[in-house]
This record gives sequence, structure tokens and C-alpha cells, in this order.
Amino acid sequence: MFEKVLIANRGEIALRIHRACREMGIRTVAVHSTVDANAMHVRLADESVCIGPPSARHSYLNIPAILSAAAITGADAIHPGVGFLAENARFADMVTEHGFVFIGPSSDHIRLMGDKVKARQAARDLGIPCVPGSDGAVGDAEHARQLADDIGYPILVKAAGGGGGRGMRVAEGAIQLGEAFTAASAEARVSFGNGEVYLEKYLDQPRHIEVQILADGRGSVVHLGERDCSLQRKHQKVLEETPSPALNARERAAVIKLATDAAAQLGYRGAGTFEFLYQDGAFFFIEMNTRLQVEHPISEMVSGVDVVREQLRIAADLPLSMGQADIALEGHAIECRINAENAASFQPSPGEITTYLAPGGLGVRVDSALYQGYVVPPHYDSLVAKLILHGASRNECIMRMRRALEEFVIAGIDTTIPLHQQLAGEPDFIDGNYDVHWLERFVARARA
Repeated sequence: MFEKVLIANRGEIALRIHRACREMGIRTVAVHSTVDANAMHVRLADESVCIGPPSARHSYLNIPAILSAAAITGADAIHPGVGFLAENARFADMVTEHGFVFIGPSSDHIRLMGDKVKARQAARDLGIPCVPGSDGAVGDAEHARQLADDIGYPILVKAAGGGGGRGMRVAEGAIQLGEAFTAASAEARVSFGNGEVYLEKYLDQPRHIEVQILADGRGSVVHLGERDCSLQRKHQKVLEETPSPALNARERAAVIKLATDAAAQLGYRGAGTFEFLYQDGAFFFIEMNTRLQVEHPISEMVSGVDVVREQLRIAADLPLSMGQADIALEGHAIECRINAENAASFQPSPGEITTYLAPGGLGVRVDSALYQGYVVPPHYDSLVAKLILHGASRNECIMRMRRALEEFVIAGIDTTIPLHQQLAGEPDFIDGNYDVHWLERFVARARA
């Protein structure tokens, strides 16, 4: 096992990885920008290294600085966390070339799944159905119009190398397609350095279903059930739950089999998530995330499996610590993403935390790096806390969610806690009657 791991990330996910390392007797190195010098993950790590100014481009995306920090501290391995360089194949290659272990899958798998066009083709080769769309990248708007006539409107224009909802536009008809194509391509070029886009049929009432898998590269693949991530705003997940209230046992088994069979055929190694759209009883592959997911805690709550611990074991060339027969998925879990945003306007709200009081009690977990006096910087993602609930049933979990949200106090900045309180009382949510477009409609009604 590793003696020292450098965590190439920040905030709650860096703290989450630090905790797993410490429970395994592994020392940690935190890297940080100048504005994060007093961050909780920096305070708790065994060592810390400043890697640049506030801009992520010059700090958390600064590969030479991160590798230098690993070298001067004598780290054995580097965990990329979530976002930033977590799905950067070049970074994975450079980590191994410089003599460190990359805690994640092979760069080949990162590269394959990071290109959405190639990922769709790989899924087809593995026998997984995909959303109807173009066979590859689309060269220009006129070509897009020709393809869209065959696929059928509405059409979703998507970045080939994208993620996180960027580089995506919907076109209701041929007139809007040209504008959508230009806008998606331009945003993709700025965000990902790759302006290629492809087309997908826009589904009107899909659920977003994903399956968490772990594979050790020795032939063992296990799953931790499926997650329903359909409550989204601008393609950004807001609340996730497991198991999905939309699936029956047969459908659940079918989507899990698609994911585990694919991971085995790929020879995948590490933690990964297969993501699908589900509509009218059919599942369509949309992408695979070759990293730790923000919403991994709900899978941990129902399975009892520490996903980060397994990542560390796999990277250290150890087998999975359990087989599928050892995993019992029990109860229901929900994760509320708490962002430093105004709950009505969704405008970012950086600033100093004047009061911080996290909820507690049975079945309540909070993953956050906040503390009283901490200043939330304006330079990074607005996620500041994850409220994770577990109950014996979905109803018990929702009641626990309501109670915990009432206790949760984050003062000094605006947060999306009020939004989650609204959701917890909405009949459609309580009944599990929602799709990926539902939250957008709910927000629009609230603003009207």
C-alpha cells in the first residue's frame, strides 16, 4: 500500500480523499492555490504545497506544478479527485511517466470515454444501445441539418469532448439548428479545446440513470446499484437518489448487467460510472465517467462500501476487498448538493461563512470543507456541501432530509438549501414522478 498520496484537488472532495487515506494509514499531501491556503483539506493534510495563484488554470490545472509538488514531498501516488484533471488522459500519462501511480483507470480508457463520439461507438461495439444520433462528429451546420432531418427533431447538439453540461444546445427545428450548432461548437472550443460536436435525438421525458461499478483489472467487477440523477438544472445535477423510484426489479437488473458486462469486456480497472437515459422502458448509453463521482456517497450509504478506499486498493494492485455476493444494498439514500448560490436566481454567492452548523443524527452525513470564518472564493465550482441521507425506506429518507435541512445553517452567503427544502415538499418529488426536464419547469414556475 502507498505511504503518501498527493491529492490533486480541493474542497470537500479533497477532504473526502484525505479521510479515506488516513483511515488506511496513508499520509497525505494537499496542493492549493494562494486563495485556498486556509482551506480545511490543507489544514488537515500532513503536508501542503502552494501550486499557484487563484486561477485554476495556473494552479489546479497546472500539471508541472502538481508533479513538482509530488516529487518534492516524496509522494507515491496522485489522486485526481473530481473535475480539474480527473479525466485528463495526458495528466494520467505524465503521472506514470514521472514515476508516480495514478489513482484511476488507464489513460487509454480515460481517452476512449472522454471522447463522446468514440465512447458511443465503443458502447455500440459492446452491444449497448445509444440514443439515436450521428455516427460521428458533424463537420458543419448544413451537414447537421441533413442528419437532423433523418434523426427527427428536437435535436441535441453536444460537444464531443465535453461534460458538465457545457457545449450542449437544443434545436426544436431546422431554423434553430444552425444557431445551436454554432453556439455549442464555440462553447466546446473554449471549455475543452475541442470544437467538435455530434447530434443526438432529444428525448422529451427521460430519466438519468447511472450505475456505479468497481473493477480491479483482475477479472472482478462489482456494482453498487444504480443512481437516479434526473433532478438537474442546465444539465447540472442538483439531487440524486438510490435506488431509482422509476425502475422495477427487472429494469434495474437489466441496466446493471449492461454496465457490469461492459466494464468486464473493456478490461476496466478502477471506479467508473456508466450513464444512461431511460424512457419508455428502454435504456440508452450517454457516457461513462472514468473517475470518482460527486454523488458516490449515496452508493456508499446503501452498500457499506468505501469507494475511495477501493480506488486506493485497486491502484496499489490489490484485488477488490469484496465480491458481489458480499454486497447487500439496503435502504434508500438521497444526496442534496448545496451550492453557494442564491436559491431563486442561482447567482453565485462567494463570501465569508459567519455561522456554520451541520445537521447530525442517525442516517445523516455531511461532506463539506466549510467552517466558520472560511471565505468561499469566487474562482471555483460553487458546490460547498453535500447533505447525504440514508433511511430504511424512501419515505423515511425524505422525512430525514426535511429534518436535516431544517437544522443545516450556513450563514454569510446564499445557498441552495431553500431550494432543497422546496423539493422535499413537492408532490412530484415525493411520488418519484420527475424526469431530467422537471426541475427546469419547477424553477420556471417558481419565478413566474
